[in-house]
Amino acid sequence: MKRLNTYRFLLLGKAKLKCNVAIGKNATQYPTHLAWEAEKAIDGIKNDRTKCSSTGYGNNSFWRLDLLNIYRVYTVVVTNRIDCCSEHLNGAEIRVGNSLKNNGNDNPKGVGQVAETAGVSYFYSCVGMVGRYVNLVVPGVMKVLTLCEVEVYGTNLALKGTAVQSTTYYSWGAANAIDGIRYAPGEASSCSITLSHLNPWWRLDLLDYYYIYKVTITNRADCCPERMTGVEIRIGNSLENNGNNNPRCAVVTSPVPAGGTVSFSCGRMAGRYVNMYLPNIQMYLTLCEVEVYGFVLD
Repeated sequence: MKRLNTYRFLLLGKAKLKCNVAIGKNATQYPTHLAWEAEKAIDGIKNDRTKCSSTGYGNNSFWRLDLLNIYRVYTVVVTNRIDCCSEHLNGAEIRVGNSLKNNGNDNPKGVGQVAETAGVSYFYSCVGMVGRYVNLVVPGVMKVLTLCEVEVYGTNLALKGTAVQSTTYYSWGAANAIDGIRYAPGEASSCSITLSHLNPWWRLDLLDYYYIYKVTITNRADCCPERMTGVEIRIGNSLENNGNNNPRCAVVTSPVPAGGTVSFSCGRMAGRYVNMYLPNIQMYLTLCEVEVYGFVLD
């Protein structure tokens, strides 16, 4: 699990991450120190020392989050206690998986360990690790683990959807853009490509209604990067004009390098369909991966 940055959450997080799937889930820890229960680390409060979780002294002290479902976890944000005892978090490992063997502490571990600066929120990339349980464990004898907040961000909704496009160039079908592969060797081997025609489009059906906060697109790596310039991202519930009349989230106004990935914030746009649309031009539309991040529309 690679640490992304040591900036405070207020500087880096709110504009980029809006779907903390830890909220409302179940947490446990061992052992528990007085009233510093495990649930306090998922209460959404980061800067109040009375709202932190803490174990007592124990061997391999751990905290475990049950997401109640299997998620593809992309980012874990860990906030340390601000007033004292920041060293309690030093050396903690983040583990993600589906096993409860050894209380979940035997699940796969990423690269790196949690750092100990007081009051700081650290971002850790989990590169799509899959699991129901997220553990923080401090290996060793007579250790204390203190957490003021744990946030978990996933999942790529596109992986559960279906895709169609206006036309298909040979075997480069629409589903290639939601196969979870941003880049694979070979001639556009994991991309979707339409024929060259006026107003080409690609549409993702999420199969349910979601609030969408981010869309990420990856460009073809071997050639033709200009084909993504001008693409409009449209989100909504209508299939009028094949979904291309839905509200617009963003436009790819700047050239994206070959193999490059760009992300666009869509706030909380609501919809079932996500379209990539190239209006008023005759062109091939090429997409090597489309990722959609959001949460269920209540």
